[in-house]
Amino acid sequence: MAESSQLPYLLRATKGEVLDRPPVWMMRQAGRYMKSYRDLREKYPSFRERSENVDIAVEISLQPFHAFKPDGVILFSDILTPLPAIGIDFDIVESKGPIIDPPIRTQSQIDQLHPIEPEESLPFIREILQILKREVKNEAAILGFIGAPWTLAAYAIEGKSSKDYTFIKRMAFCEPEMLHQFLGKLADAIAVYARYQINSGAQVIQMFDSWAGQLSPQDYETFALPYQKRVVQQVKATHPNTPFILYINGSAGLLERMPQTGVDIVSLDWTVDIGEARQRLGKNIGIQGNIDPGVLFGSKEFIKSRILETIRKAGNQGHILNLGHGVLQKTPEENVEFFFKTAKEVSNLLAVTA
Repeated sequence: MAESSQLPYLLRATKGEVLDRPPVWMMRQAGRYMKSYRDLREKYPSFRERSENVDIAVEISLQPFHAFKPDGVILFSDILTPLPAIGIDFDIVESKGPIIDPPIRTQSQIDQLHPIEPEESLPFIREILQILKREVKNEAAILGFIGAPWTLAAYAIEGKSSKDYTFIKRMAFCEPEMLHQFLGKLADAIAVYARYQINSGAQVIQMFDSWAGQLSPQDYETFALPYQKRVVQQVKATHPNTPFILYINGSAGLLERMPQTGVDIVSLDWTVDIGEARQRLGKNIGIQGNIDPGVLFGSKEFIKSRILETIRKAGNQGHILNLGHGVLQKTPEENVEFFFKTAKEVSNLLAVTA
């Protein structure tokens, strides 16, 4: 145990240690709710400049760490960041989100995509992660992240965010061979990108398949799960000890299928009871989440009660405390601070309320 105690606290949870409290971090840690981030956004209005300029991205990644001391520090980037490296350019427009123009809808476009060479096309990722590792030391785990093939394909084929995903679903149901080819190319590129992040300093990888929850279970098994698994298998082949987290928004109907991907931890949204999720996933899968981000608009007593309830249900092993999605715009910073403070003191609070 002496050796384990030298590890960042979050990594100890991924190894299944029994802990006094769960490690805690938040998805979308630096974002619209932090004044320091908004100030930087005013100065550097282009998202890609903020995420691809090493100094700016490091500063943004560390803003929540300096403010709240979470147990995990996630790279400030976007799931679309590796797409230009395979031949798909994008922009992120304030208040509109990602734009891919022209969208990918033909065989010839898919044929023109090329393998990813991250050392050449994404050198800033290595620099950012290396600096974060040096700055954070062992005080927190460094998280890298990737988008899953289905979600990246959805953005590329729709050309933007969507409510009904008609273009990608039309391709899935009318031209499935073309979509499978595209998903395969994305999976292979994403696996290379994930390994590049680990080699650069990331100690945990989280895969976001934000839009896989829009699929029926049978279509998830056809168009999402096999490619999530393909990514995980390739990464685990070279980095078997790097913990892998999978997040799907709206995943309550897919929980039993998610462990088939080979991930170590399933990140839950708030649409499922965390205790029930434990039972459905099985004892060999860790869990992350699953507090509704809207809770952070509540009173401090309400926030505390939700934290304690979640931890009691999740147990003291294999649980990472997090929100069920990213921090919402206009979330009071003092409530985020209170969330972290309470989470860090939870072992004492549980003893008092037991």
